[in-house]
Amino acid sequence: MNSPSRARPQGTWLGFDYGLKRIGVAVGQTLTAQANPLKIVACDQGKPDWSAIEALIQEWRPVALVVGLPRHADGTDNDLTPRVRRFARQLHGRFERPIYGLDEALSSQAAREMATIMGDRRPAGAAIDDWAAVCILQDALGGGGELIGKDET
Repeated sequence: MNSPSRARPQGTWLGFDYGLKRIGVAVGQTLTAQANPLKIVACDQGKPDWSAIEALIQEWRPVALVVGLPRHADGTDNDLTPRVRRFARQLHGRFERPIYGLDEALSSQAAREMATIMGDRRPAGAAIDDWAAVCILQDALGGGGELIGKDET
């Protein structure tokens, strides 16, 4: 839950849809509250390609990062949630940006619909993790999510 007394950073944000094989990445702006697919980064058995992520951080210079948190329908953590939280802590430790966590329920379904509407012409069955990251980031830019990693300054 957002704290009204703590303003969210304004500017460019990156969103991540973490998976054991791939990490979808999206970029968005707080000014427009709009997000776009950016890239799908390799993840080898849960180990992110940190050099690819670092290159994106250097290129886009985001002021905050968003990570989709997988949960069961009842809101409880699932088997992947601890790995995603670890990924979020690693992002925070490596790049020292505020990290927001957002429930990613139904992001894959929403991603397929959004990709179709936006005219993405990938073949059926192609990875759409970057579009899932768009859905997650879009919700965060609209005010959703909770601060899960921050600098204690």
